[in-house]
Amino acid sequence: MTDLSGRPEPCESTHPLDLLPLFRRWPSSLLRDLLYTAVWNASIALVLVSANMLFADRSERFAHHWWPTLLISNIVGYLIHGSQHLFNHLLRGWPSRAKALPRRVYYVTLISACVVLGVSLGTALLRGASPLRYLFDSAMLTTTLPFAIFVALFMALVLLLGERRIATETLAARQAEQIAATGRLLAEARLRALQAQIEPHFLYNTLANVVSLIELKPALARRMLERFIDYLRASLAASRAEQATLGAEADMVAAYLDVLAVRMGARLSYRIDIADGLRQTPLAPMLLQPLVENAISHGLEPKVEGGELLLSARLDGAMLCLQVSDTGAGLGAPSAKPGGGVGLSNIRARLASLYGGGAQVQLLENQPCGLTVRLLLPLNTEPSSTIPAP
Repeated sequence: MTDLSGRPEPCESTHPLDLLPLFRRWPSSLLRDLLYTAVWNASIALVLVSANMLFADRSERFAHHWWPTLLISNIVGYLIHGSQHLFNHLLRGWPSRAKALPRRVYYVTLISACVVLGVSLGTALLRGASPLRYLFDSAMLTTTLPFAIFVALFMALVLLLGERRIATETLAARQAEQIAATGRLLAEARLRALQAQIEPHFLYNTLANVVSLIELKPALARRMLERFIDYLRASLAASRAEQATLGAEADMVAAYLDVLAVRMGARLSYRIDIADGLRQTPLAPMLLQPLVENAISHGLEPKVEGGELLLSARLDGAMLCLQVSDTGAGLGAPSAKPGGGVGLSNIRARLASLYGGGAQVQLLENQPCGLTVRLLLPLNTEPSSTIPAP
């Protein structure tokens, strides 16, 4: 088996019973594999006894054949199980790294030897004799060796089917991971495009306001320009970051609102209510900015008298609750900038790519007017915003 770049990949170990979906419900472990080997041994014994009674000796009772066959089957089975682990350790994992043909030859040889040894040990125990008597008995070997090779070929086929199953499942998992990674990449690419762009009207209006204030109110013009520079610097840093903090995002929002407050004057007031203990909370970059932009564009700017905006954060159990509330026009009012801003559908899509189904977006109408957008983000889940390397 090879990875996607063509390099050989170590073959994952498998138990014969893993071919059946029922037995794959439990993860591999030493205890599980020992139990599975007992079940496998009993199944092989049952098949051999049934075949013997059907085609050879029908005169004896089932128990007459069952117990000796079960004993030998368990000795052989656990010899194979133990020798595989032992030689894999001694050979430092070589069997799992070897090419197909050497690996097949290795398994056939090992299993054949275990079958011959196991049958000799089992027969000696049943007859109370020395195992060496049967191990080096040419007549015994003549009978046992073909059976051992048959069993080894059968087990090699089972192992081959197991390896192909693992290879198929691994490829399917990688394809699913690539699809998910592509989705995250697309969502992040859209974010980067949004982060890299400052709406032209915001840029032009800000610079025009600065020019108009330079002579009349130079201190205010300087304040506006300084906060605009702060916003540009924070926005550029966010566009290049894969992870941010709630405090850094709040500072960028504050710089953005300071610039707008100069332009809108008394029509805009805002508060940011975030406890110091929450400021270092990890947060995906540029998650708050679109919500604040929407609150300004679709809530406060359409109202002649403007209004107030509140950005707040608190803990709600295992969730981080972020809220952007405004006293603006609300859901039913037409936007001052049709099509402007970032739609809530994009916010939901981005949260789905970052947190799966663990995040929520809620819209709440305020009384007597305005809207609250609430984000509920899981604290115990790191946002999967890492962009896969090409």
